[in-house]
Amino acid sequence: MPSPEKLKLSEVLVEIRMSRAAFYRMRARGKAPRLSKLPNGHLRVSRADLDAWWATCEQSAA
Repeated sequence: MPSPEKLKLSEVLVEIRMSRAAFYRMRARGKAPRLSKLPNGHLRVSRADLDAWWATCEQSAA
């Protein structure tokens, strides 16, 4: 069974078309997708968490 896809923060920023600074402001307000921190300090976002976050954004806009 393959492990869930984990995206680099840079990949997420490209996909959601947002700057790193704007993402961190949104994260500080608790409005960003959930991040996982690796032992080396790098951040990852699971594909499932990003898709769920997108769904909540679409519901909020409607």
